[in-house]
Amino acid sequence: MRKWLLLTAAILLEVTATLSLRGALDHPALYVLVVVGYTGSFTALALVLRAGLPLGVAYGIWGACGVALTAVLAALFFGDPLTAVMGVGIALVIAGVLCVELGAQTARTSPSGEEGATS
Repeated sequence: MRKWLLLTAAILLEVTATLSLRGALDHPALYVLVVVGYTGSFTALALVLRAGLPLGVAYGIWGACGVALTAVLAALFFGDPLTAVMGVGIALVIAGVLCVELGAQTARTSPSGEEGATS
């Protein structure tokens, strides 16, 4: 449970930092939030890895959620475009991450510890 909370924190910090980077173009004081957000995000991500979540799974979820949340929130806050094609792309990224997670679960539960191993 701890690793998932840390991963959620890493995602939210990264999205906050990225949105602040855009906002800092008009309000330079937000650069402080950019630095704090990215530093906190990478620290939380490192703690997630230390807690035992596999790198491919952690980074995939972090990246996919970051892309999806940033695109949606940038459309809401900054009026950035969010087209149907972009929505399909976001869905494909999320589907890809789900495949990575399912593959990691399969590898952890297979008797030999190797994905796709057969007898």
